[in-house]
Amino acid sequence: MTVLICAANAGGSIVSLLIPLLFLGILYFLMMRPQKKQQQQYQEMLNNLQKGAHVVTIGGLYGVIDSIDRDKNTVVLDCDGIYLTFKLRAIREIVDANGAAVKNNDAKPATKAEKETAKPAEPATETTETTKTTDADEASDK
Repeated sequence: MTVLICAANAGGSIVSLLIPLLFLGILYFLMMRPQKKQQQQYQEMLNNLQKGAHVVTIGGLYGVIDSIDRDKNTVVLDCDGIYLTFKLRAIREIVDANGAAVKNNDAKPATKAEKETAKPAEPATETTETTKTTDADEASDK
């Protein structure tokens, strides 16, 4: 009789041990694995950067890569004639000449035609005047 009770208790402990292991397995596939894959894609993007590629920094600054120093992990960006040096990890994404994100992470150098069309558009300077009318003004107009 005691043998049956011990066997029943042993089976219960195996099930109680499998539940946390199952939970950890699900946690790995739902959270850790996608994050690791995303980190690998980011590192691949950084390794494929080339001079002339349009990029965006983590601060939101758009620029064209002027030079890359892999030994010091720095990149020099040309931002409308101003040359700024950043850490390589400061590059958030590669964009095309118009500022749209590139999906395949291939950092192709910009052609001369793309550089000319990549000039930012001047902000609209159109002004509109608004006037406030009161009930007294509307009554005098009638």
